[in-house]
Amino acid sequence: MQCIRQPPVRTSSEELLYKAQSKKVTRLNAKLLGLEGDGELQFLLAGGDLLKVRSSSWKKTRFFKLQDDCKTLWTESKKTFRSNRTFSLDDISAVRQGRQSEGLKKYTEETVDPRCFSIIFKGRRKNLDLIASSEEEAGRWVNGLEKVIAGLNNLDRQQKTEHWIFNCMRKADKNVDGKLSPDELKDLMHFINIDVEDDYVQMLFQQCDTSKSGYLSGAEIEHFYELLTHRAEIDIIYSEYARSTGLMVKGKKLLSKDGFLMYLQHRESFILDPRHSSVYQDMSQPLSHYYMSSSHNTYLLEDQLKGPSSTEAYIKALLLGSRCVELDCWDGSEGEPVIYHGYTLTSKILFKDAVKAIHEYAFKTSEYPVILSLENHCSVEQQRIMAQHMSSILGPALLTQPLGDAMPTGFPSPEDLKRRFLIKGKRLNKLEAVYAPEAGPTDDADEKTKSKKKLKLAKELSDMVVYCKSVHFHGFEDAKDNLSFYEMSSFKEGKALKLAEESANGYIRHNMDKLSRVYPAGSRTDSSNYNPVPFWNAGCQMVALNFQTRCADMSVNQGRFLVNGRSGYVLKPSFLRDAASDFDPITLTRGPWLQHKTLHVMVISGQQLPKVKPKKKSIVDPVVRVEVYGVPADVAVKETLPVDNNGFNPAWNESFQFDVFVPELALVRFIVEDHDSASDNEFVGQYTLPFTSLQMGYRHVPLHNKNGDLLPSSGLFVHVMVVDAQ
Repeated sequence: MQCIRQPPVRTSSEELLYKAQSKKVTRLNAKLLGLEGDGELQFLLAGGDLLKVRSSSWKKTRFFKLQDDCKTLWTESKKTFRSNRTFSLDDISAVRQGRQSEGLKKYTEETVDPRCFSIIFKGRRKNLDLIASSEEEAGRWVNGLEKVIAGLNNLDRQQKTEHWIFNCMRKADKNVDGKLSPDELKDLMHFINIDVEDDYVQMLFQQCDTSKSGYLSGAEIEHFYELLTHRAEIDIIYSEYARSTGLMVKGKKLLSKDGFLMYLQHRESFILDPRHSSVYQDMSQPLSHYYMSSSHNTYLLEDQLKGPSSTEAYIKALLLGSRCVELDCWDGSEGEPVIYHGYTLTSKILFKDAVKAIHEYAFKTSEYPVILSLENHCSVEQQRIMAQHMSSILGPALLTQPLGDAMPTGFPSPEDLKRRFLIKGKRLNKLEAVYAPEAGPTDDADEKTKSKKKLKLAKELSDMVVYCKSVHFHGFEDAKDNLSFYEMSSFKEGKALKLAEESANGYIRHNMDKLSRVYPAGSRTDSSNYNPVPFWNAGCQMVALNFQTRCADMSVNQGRFLVNGRSGYVLKPSFLRDAASDFDPITLTRGPWLQHKTLHVMVISGQQLPKVKPKKKSIVDPVVRVEVYGVPADVAVKETLPVDNNGFNPAWNESFQFDVFVPELALVRFIVEDHDSASDNEFVGQYTLPFTSLQMGYRHVPLHNKNGDLLPSSGLFVHVMVVDAQ
């Protein structure tokens, strides 16, 4: 949600009034953020010139300034007929000092490093690379922005709403007199995503205009805000629980109605069980017993034909919790291996730069191990360079031999491998050969069966492959009889889906003590994704998706790994780990996995839903869809009727019921769309979580945008109940 305004042309008297109002607004916003009188905030509000860098020949000075909402950064454009540009601090993923971005490394000299910094945006928006006049000034920009962003993130739900509406009121106040006329009031309604009839606006206005002055000011605006944000559904629920005292009891504490609303808006009262927000699962089981968040073609920011490759793509995937990243390696010039999508027009990055980025960001979100999946097309000479880079950059964190002194008989656990890097790739011999040289041939037979050629692999690189040796798949029986536990196969989505549908239990048993990686078909040149759920149902650990493409499939992936501290590792259900299990997600015979539940969901209301179009009069007609993912018998969809012209506080009060037979594999997804009877609905927000992580009762559901980022203040209010089916 943003209320961004361009500085209008004003008369001298209006400018004086505006400056006085602006100072007052700034003080209020600074106080809300806990930054009243803060020097770094004052520095940002004053603004300053920065050198904007786009290429070696495009470096231009631009004036940047934080606006009085303490949330919007404004930059002056030098182009004729080009409006000055703004962006919200909510859109910033990170601010990094120094020449850390690819652009600054490529287009600037090392001497300017202390004066450089980059603003990294969420989604696919390009970085903003900047150079300050001094190291001190660069530091103030970085520290100031980080401080304000932290302040915004620390606001609770109610404070975010107040901050947003307050600044929308500022935008509606066209003559900047601190008052609201009836026309300005209607503009405000449009800004906050409500389209109402003139009669209703007039009724609201008259109700608040106690002074009969023809405009609202001071306490009258506060009263209007109270009317605007009043939630009738909370009154009804509160009255059900409160008794004659007018208070309700929780433990030994009495809650007023305002306190009850604050309680419902607290993060721990949201729909996600707060106990699942941290690592709560057993992390000491073998690696094959866990789902692992996995990325495909991690280096790409866009499509697979001509899109850019970037170290930033690795950073984003790792910060999202991916624990398996892919590196497509090819011979580069001057003896340096490069990464790109071979035989296409995608750009190239140096292999060593990718490894440096992985090393720096691997464990910022999760401490559990990261697997580097190598798709190796390099000559033996450049493979040796690859091995040198990984050894020197990753250092002792790179696992190059099994844990312990003896030949292992199974996988170590994520706990055993904390902050370690594992290499997935080809290996010249069996791991057993390390302990008994005569036990393993020089080359694996299965690598020579078809080609009759010796595997061209550098020993230095081969020796780095320990627990994730890549081999061809020749059937479950062959794998059981001839493959060691550490020998794993990768499956194209079509092959994997056929196995998951036609040989589900065989696939499940295979995945109990061996690893499987599933990857998108080569025909997905647009970097689209597939539904990961059937492969999780079959016990596949590494279900690799294109993280650069945000879609429903990625939202489901985000929901799967939302829990367990967002560690990127989720323990598979016991029936996918037990060697005696007869579980089959397709036939669904009786067994401990069958725990028939009935899920009751009442979609009550929505709060502060964002616009899907920037136009003032473009108001959403929100519709809510509730989806259940899981085994085929559990898949279901239910949808509310749309609410016309109200994205601010829509009410549905519709109830749905779902039968869930295998709750440990199920996920629940809430989707909000802007209804359109003439064309496809437009996405507004969504939230996905595991069925077993649902909190029952009255709950707020936060919403993520299409990039997977949290929408401030936006959400749904629902009632959830799970009971044993009769």
